[in-house]
Amino acid sequence: MSDNRRPILVAGTGPAGLAAALALSAAGHHVVLAGPRPGSNDQRTTALMRPAIAFLESLGLADVLRDHAAPLASMRIVDVTERLVRSPTVTFHAAEIDEEHFGLNVPNAPLTAAMAEIVNARGKITWHESLVDSWRLSHEMAKAKLSDGSVIKAALAVAADGRNSLAREAAGISVRRRSLPQKALVLNFGHARHHGFTSTEFHTVNGPCTQVPLPGGFHSSLVWVTRPDEADELAALDPKMLSERLETKLHSFLGRVTIESARQVYPLSVLSAQRFAAQRVVLVGEAAHVFPPITAQGLNLGIRDVKDLSDIVREHADDPGSIAALTRYDAVRRPDIVARSSAVNLLNTSLLSSLLPAQLARSAGLGMLDRVPAFRGFFMREGMRPGSGFEALLPSIRLGHENQKRR
Repeated sequence: MSDNRRPILVAGTGPAGLAAALALSAAGHHVVLAGPRPGSNDQRTTALMRPAIAFLESLGLADVLRDHAAPLASMRIVDVTERLVRSPTVTFHAAEIDEEHFGLNVPNAPLTAAMAEIVNARGKITWHESLVDSWRLSHEMAKAKLSDGSVIKAALAVAADGRNSLAREAAGISVRRRSLPQKALVLNFGHARHHGFTSTEFHTVNGPCTQVPLPGGFHSSLVWVTRPDEADELAALDPKMLSERLETKLHSFLGRVTIESARQVYPLSVLSAQRFAAQRVVLVGEAAHVFPPITAQGLNLGIRDVKDLSDIVREHADDPGSIAALTRYDAVRRPDIVARSSAVNLLNTSLLSSLLPAQLARSAGLGMLDRVPAFRGFFMREGMRPGSGFEALLPSIRLGHENQKRR
């Protein structure tokens, strides 16, 4: 596609939007990116699985991933709900599926800063550091008016503008959403014992409290999901008291802990779009799906949105916003998004529920993961790369059929 044709407009400059701009420009399209530069005060980190890492490396981000990230060699789930039915502790080791690690834990701030730097260097990306004020969409084009007065006519609009997406609304795509009775406290902390490149997720009656390794061995990031009033109370504590509360919450498995960063609190909600493309608009990231921070699925799902979109845009290079392209995107993304969102929401609901059947179902599921290596391997592969668990099972199934025939 030549540069004098209508560009692709990416609305939103979070990680998903920046990745979309880089991937679509690499596919040969002129891209207009609309949104402010990412801030440097984001204390969150993101656990990126190996497929997401490989995709980001292909976009030029290998250096920041190598210099700022910690590998996730093991992941552990510990039930501390103290309810009548408790689940066994389950530990997943990457070595069980012949991987060195599941992925990397990457601080958001240096990741988005590196993405922004590469965007600036790309000749095929024009960056307007202003938001889209309004949209006019038709079957022929997407037209956006920016807050700086610019008017962009695009063949395709990528809605990476978050859970309150204006582009999604303009396209007439409805959503199911609800607020959760939870907030997430986010911070970084130091600890006396080496984390062993293991992430530990303590499941409590108010949500998960998750420690994720940072580089060096003696620093970790934390996402503590709990009741809104408790999250606000914790965020207001002085560093010494908060360190003591956190050490107790972690059952001192990392020894003495010390809070090292500012605290940030985020209200949690659930959102799912009814469609993922319409009226020359495609949804990526939180414009399409929002769910609680459990089992490291959020941005990984958004990166898969971007990867599949870039593949489909290559297939429909002459008109990436055509009905055929949008239909294909919706069909490709729907199974992955629905499956991941449903699984995470179900797990979070089972934590909050005091009903015995929910506790029994959760205990049975985690018990199978603990006791059955083949099921655990399937779960680990699927967690990293959708479909890979089934691919690994097929040779075993074929071998079983062949052995039956011989008998």
